[in-house]
Amino acid sequence: MAWMVTGGAGYIGAHVVRALQDAGLAPVVVDDLSSGHRGFVARDVPFVQGTILDGGLLARVFADHDVEGVIHVAGFKYAGVSVQRPLHTYEQNVTATQVLLGAMGEAGVDKIVFSSSAAVYGTPDTDLVTESTERNPESPYGQSKLIGEWLLADQGVAAGLSHTSLRYFNVVGSGSPDLFDTSPHNLFPLVFQALLEGRTPRINGDDYPTPDGTCVRDYIHVADLAVSHVAAARRLAAGEAIEPVYNLGSGDGVSVGEIMRAVAEVTGIDFTPEVGPRRPGDPARIVASGELAGRDLDWRMRHTLEQMVRSAWEARQGAVAV
Repeated sequence: MAWMVTGGAGYIGAHVVRALQDAGLAPVVVDDLSSGHRGFVARDVPFVQGTILDGGLLARVFADHDVEGVIHVAGFKYAGVSVQRPLHTYEQNVTATQVLLGAMGEAGVDKIVFSSSAAVYGTPDTDLVTESTERNPESPYGQSKLIGEWLLADQGVAAGLSHTSLRYFNVVGSGSPDLFDTSPHNLFPLVFQALLEGRTPRINGDDYPTPDGTCVRDYIHVADLAVSHVAAARRLAAGEAIEPVYNLGSGDGVSVGEIMRAVAEVTGIDFTPEVGPRRPGDPARIVASGELAGRDLDWRMRHTLEQMVRSAWEARQGAVAV
C-alpha cells in the first residue's frame, strides 16, 4: 500500500516523501513541477508529472499504485501574491482539492492528511492561537485553506472520509543538503539570494505593533513538520482517533528582525536589512500552541533558530555549487 504525496517534488513535499521512506512507508508523488523540482524526488520513488486538477490522471495513479491514503501538500502558498491573484489561488487550492477528493471517493481511498495553514486565523486577538481560536483569514490564500478544511469535513460526514488538517505558518531549514526552499516569495530564500549576489536583504515592514516592529511568526523546521505528517498518516491508517485539525506551532514567536540577526551570525555577513512596505495580507503576529499535535503526532521543536538558519544556508550554498 502506498501514500500519494501531492506536491511531493516541492520543498515541503519532498521532505515528507523522505520521512515516509524513513518510516518504511511507500510514497508515490504527483506534482506538476510548477514550483517543485524533479531532482528533489529520489529515482526509486514513483513519480507522476501532472496537475491534481486532472481527475483522470489521479484515477490512474490510484489504480496503478494501490494507494491507501493521500498527504495533500500541493497548492499555491503565497499569501501576499494571492491578494493579486485570487482566482488562481482558489483554482489551485479549492478546485484542485475538490477534484482530488472526488477522485479519492471514486477510487475508494478514504484517508487524507491536508496541509493547511495558520493563515486561516488572520490576525488573532490572542497571544497564543489554539485550534479553537476564531478563524478570520485576511487573504485569498488563507480563505482557500479554510475552505479546504471545510471540504474535508463535509466529505467526512457524507462519505466517511478519515482526515486531519495540519495548520502551520513559516516552514524553514533543511533536513537534507540537497533539499532547499526555492520559493521566490519566502523570507529565507529571498535573504540568501540577496547575500549570495552581494545585495542587502529586504524585509517587508518594520512598523507592525510588535516589540521590534517586524512580523512575529512561528518558524518551524521542515524536517520536524515532515515527521508529524507521517505520524498523522500512520494514525489514520491504524484507525486511531485523530483530531480534525492540529496546529504545528512553536508556542513562542520569532520576529523577522530576529531572523535577520541570526542569518548575519550564521553566514558571517554583517548587514542591516533594507525595509520595504508591508505586504498585503500579512498579519502582525501569529503564534500557535502545538500541544495537541505534541500529544498525538510526535510534534515538537527539535531545532533551534540557529540550527534552522544554518541547515537552510548550508543547503542553499550546496545548491550554488551543483
